[in-house]
Amino acid sequence: MADFRKILVANRGEIAIRVMRAATELGKRTVAVYAEEDKLSLHRFKADEAYRIGAGLGPVQAYLSIPEIIRVARECGADAIHPGYGLLSENPDFVEACEAAGITFIGPKAETMRALGDKASARRVAIAAGVPVIPATEVLGDDFDAIKREAAEIGYPLMLKASWGGGGRGMRPINGPDELVEKVREGRREAEAAFGNGEGYLEKMILRARHVEVQILGDKHGAIYHLFERDCTVQRRNQKVVERAPAPYLTDAQRAEICELGRRICAHVGYECAGTVEFLMDMDSGAFYFIEVNPRVQVEHTVTEEVTGIDIVQAQIKIAEGRTLAEATGVARQEDVTLKGHAVQCRVTTEDPQNNFIPDYGRITAYRSATGMGIRLDGGTAYSGGVITRYYDSLLVKVTAWAPTPEQAIARMDRALREFRIRGVSTNIDFVINLLKHPTFLSNTYTTKFIDTTSDLFAFRKRRDRATKILTYIADITVNGHPETAGRPSRGGRSR
Repeated sequence: MADFRKILVANRGEIAIRVMRAATELGKRTVAVYAEEDKLSLHRFKADEAYRIGAGLGPVQAYLSIPEIIRVARECGADAIHPGYGLLSENPDFVEACEAAGITFIGPKAETMRALGDKASARRVAIAAGVPVIPATEVLGDDFDAIKREAAEIGYPLMLKASWGGGGRGMRPINGPDELVEKVREGRREAEAAFGNGEGYLEKMILRARHVEVQILGDKHGAIYHLFERDCTVQRRNQKVVERAPAPYLTDAQRAEICELGRRICAHVGYECAGTVEFLMDMDSGAFYFIEVNPRVQVEHTVTEEVTGIDIVQAQIKIAEGRTLAEATGVARQEDVTLKGHAVQCRVTTEDPQNNFIPDYGRITAYRSATGMGIRLDGGTAYSGGVITRYYDSLLVKVTAWAPTPEQAIARMDRALREFRIRGVSTNIDFVINLLKHPTFLSNTYTTKFIDTTSDLFAFRKRRDRATKILTYIADITVNGHPETAGRPSRGGRSR
């Protein structure tokens, strides 16, 4: 059984800081890597050691350079690497490079990634494990006549999906044959740019769908736990905006069913470490259909941690060291994993919802975050003076609210979002506040198309809050004097 002394985090921003905090609490030293364009990011300063990577490479390519990361790990004496999410987290070549260098990769095995990281391959695994899947094609070839025949066999509407990666990249809804060729070409170009691989396939589109995912932990001894499910239905263009745990609309029987399906597919491949099994739920039939497995920690893992009390990132580290699930989680049996209360996570981004969500860039001139009972913040660039560049994701901070009931958690989140004061860049805070108050959200009747088809979510005025008024008032006094005394001499005979 290993006992890591130093962990390098092969990532940036909030997830890098999240991993460093977990490692530090376990008594491990931490190592950050950063690109030149990211030299002001907080993750660089949160680590015990930090090293620049990717000289001469681009701002993203620096983090994708396996030789650079392995070089730093060797030079600093790291004995383990945590990949976070995104970037190299689902790259089996990176796993093998770590192993070749004698460094432990904190995540699943390379062969497991290859079986599950490719969505088309994962479908075959699901079928073999007896898990329901949505009707779909195999990976598409280059013959568009053949693609048209395959699409017609499944029937429209369809969804084009990239075989590799996530975050909605490479996905395109296709409503009829007249859209097919253009959408396939668009999706391939986007997937190629995002993941370096343009492969994709067509899948039957469920018109009234919910997105539900199951959190899995597996150890090196064959044990697998599920940590129940999350609702990730509230999305914009297939990118998640609000996540909840547990899904408030599931019955106990449905919850047991989907969690068993998630556990079953991971048991079939002997899954190790943390992973997420994603499903679509047909609102009309109540049926669950497998989508994919994400062989890594998820952005939204915080809501599961809040309702189960299990630190998923620390569990990843302990599992990689060879500990059992009982040792890694502090829970002796699956039956002892229980739910307590309800958690909601909102992603605060530097985007302008009233301008097609165009990302905003620049220096944060003022930053005040929320606090109080039941509020958790995970951020990476959120501080006064922080610089938001155009090179990276627009996520500023993740806000997670916990409370005993869904209604209380939503109210707590609403209160927390209203406490934020961010100046210098646009944010989506007012949009998310509006979303949380919407009757469709509050009644749990939303689908994955909720944001994309609900125009009144954008009917809000940006707040000109008390802090802004005070700053404007002070500036006016500085320039023009107090409005009631300007031009009047003071008692000492001098102008104020």
